[in-house]
Amino acid sequence: MADTKEGAARGPIRSEKREPGQPNHARLYVNGLDGPIELPILKPSLGQEVIDIGKLTGEGYFTYDPGFVSTASCDSNITYIDGDAGTLLHRGYPIEQLAEQSDFLELCYLLLHGGLPSPADKAAFDATVMAERGVPDGVQTMVGQFSPSAHPMGIMTALTGALAAEYHEGLDITDEAHRMTTAQRLIAKMPSLAALTYRHGKGLRYLPPRDDLNYAENFLYTTFAEDEGYEINPVIARAMDRIFMLHADHEQNASTSTVRLAGSTGTNPYSAIAAGIAALWGPSHG
Repeated sequence: MADTKEGAARGPIRSEKREPGQPNHARLYVNGLDGPIELPILKPSLGQEVIDIGKLTGEGYFTYDPGFVSTASCDSNITYIDGDAGTLLHRGYPIEQLAEQSDFLELCYLLLHGGLPSPADKAAFDATVMAERGVPDGVQTMVGQFSPSAHPMGIMTALTGALAAEYHEGLDITDEAHRMTTAQRLIAKMPSLAALTYRHGKGLRYLPPRDDLNYAENFLYTTFAEDEGYEINPVIARAMDRIFMLHADHEQNASTSTVRLAGSTGTNPYSAIAAGIAALWGPSHG
């Protein structure tokens, strides 16, 4: 679907830098310094303005902000959330519009590429994801080593980390194409791992995804079907797809920040995602 839909054009979230000396900047006065430290103010398209304190290190100072309560760790134009106002934007597109006119995989394309796909790009992206849905044999075997009563988040963390052992040869995280392949593979396999984990706890055998079902339908089938004759309710499948859309990205929350921190070391990206799942497990995550 192209981004020429009526009402679709809401630009991505960006910030512009105001240099010192322009009307909107901050001055920090410190005892012992000859003059003030002028700090640029970053004006976002939405949300609060941000003071850029990057030059403080050069002046011999750090800032102290426990929990990063008043600190932004990066500049991002992916997602904007204002819970009090009920606002959720992905790349500038309101979630209401996306939920009505798109599906989860199209939203994934939007998050990864910055714009909505053409019909041809959408078809190619969907086909790539659908081809990667299967769970490697070694990971299928691994889940059987856990007790059926094991906590599902612990199993998910372990199975996701196991993907790092399956996909490591030739992986170059500095290569954009390799990063995209990894992202598509994770989008494809996470529902399968969740279904595998759920079914293990219920004592049910693993069901591989079906080619005739879409993303949300396959999740329902591989998770809840007792046999191959399971029928998908289209209303429930559409609701499931919208649930996926609502949870596609939640800004710089604890699990996202954990993945970014782990990933900054150059670790295998599947290991970084496993770290994020461990953070998501915490009761204070929200």
